[in-house]
Amino acid sequence: MLSRSLSMVAMLVLLAFAACGEGRESGATGTATAPSGPAVATIEVKETEYRLAPQVPEVEKAGVVDLYVTNAGEIGHALEVEGPSGEVETEEIAPGDSATLKADLGEPGRYKWYCPIADHEDRGMVGEIVVAGGG
Repeated sequence: MLSRSLSMVAMLVLLAFAACGEGRESGATGTATAPSGPAVATIEVKETEYRLAPQVPEVEKAGVVDLYVTNAGEIGHALEVEGPSGEVETEEIAPGDSATLKADLGEPGRYKWYCPIADHEDRGMVGEIVVAGGG
């Protein structure tokens, strides 16, 4: 009986940790599937504590945008883009590593991008991607 109770407690603890994630925020727009097809633009972004560079890049045409993300900081970062059809994000990127992300920015507008880990957004890792003049 005691071993069954301990097994149940262990299972609940594992489920609780799995539900916590990696200290990331959940978004309000839902998660989009990664778009396919040729990119209309490429943005190279460098992440450091606690900045995105560039902070407000501009893309001339609406469509799929390739993002090449380099973590030039000393702690883990990620990148999330909230596009017109939902959000896409990288996994956590270790210091010195990089990742590629495709975002469907198929409508003119201003789209928020930020680091979704812990309080990084609140500390300044946030900006906008301006597409086709911002709509």
